[in-house]
Amino acid sequence: MTDDRQERIRQRAHAIWEQAGRPDGAHQQHWDQATAEIDGKPKAKAARPKGPAAAKPKDSTAKDSKPKGTKPKAARPRKASAS
Repeated sequence: MTDDRQERIRQRAHAIWEQAGRPDGAHQQHWDQATAEIDGKPKAKAARPKGPAAAKPKDSTAKDSKPKGTKPKAARPRKASAS
């Protein structure tokens, strides 16, 4: 590995680490992602910190599976029963 390439990978891995919130223990994932980016390979998944703090916040609209911009259907009137 050339010194220039290694330095670019080191700088990119550091930037990835900072963007991820400076998590502990993710240095190998950051290094691998930086190496892939420098070498022009497909981008690896961004490393995420593990643990309760890494959990995604709940989205209050997550259970609403309807696409935005659709109107709810109007209720049809019931037919009068023949008594």
